[in-house]
Amino acid sequence: MAMPTVFYIRHGETDWNVAGRLQGRRDIELNERGREQARHCGAVLRDLLARDGRDPSTLDFVSSPMVRARETMELARGALGLAPDAYAVDEALAEISFGDWEGFTIAQLHYSDPARISQREHDKFHFLPPGGESYEMVMARMGRWYEGLTRDTVAVAHGGTARGLMAHLGIARPAAAPLIDIVQGVVYVFEGDKLTRYA
Repeated sequence: MAMPTVFYIRHGETDWNVAGRLQGRRDIELNERGREQARHCGAVLRDLLARDGRDPSTLDFVSSPMVRARETMELARGALGLAPDAYAVDEALAEISFGDWEGFTIAQLHYSDPARISQREHDKFHFLPPGGESYEMVMARMGRWYEGLTRDTVAVAHGGTARGLMAHLGIARPAAAPLIDIVQGVVYVFEGDKLTRYA
């Protein structure tokens, strides 16, 4: 079977994104700009599917359980003319856990936990935050999620999970994947080991 295509959307902006706080598993809602980004992604996806003569209802739709991802999914589906709440939720798509670091900025952690921040900067892929999760672990769970797909899928999740998927599919080397900026308001199309961005 051909590898499924994934139309991947990072959740829209939150106030914690603006402040540079590590969100991880904290359930932070979208701000107004984030809601507009979500609607924009739905319009981009609508145009992409229309270009290819595809009916959106033939795709699977799955979201991270985090409220910022679910709200993004519902607004994007509305822009596609689909019932906002008719999608699946998968725990595998939850954002990387930063454990005890959640709610802090990197600048604050440079001050309060400099030794571990230094370790993280040396090897971000394998680094395990206190009580949290490494990118290596995220890559493994995103790999299991991807290998379980049965058809082309629209996924709404997070920057960390996108990086894990990139590493799993060989789009980025594991050491490089955690350094990639995953932009909000963009639809990322994963087709095997090829990645295309649409804004």
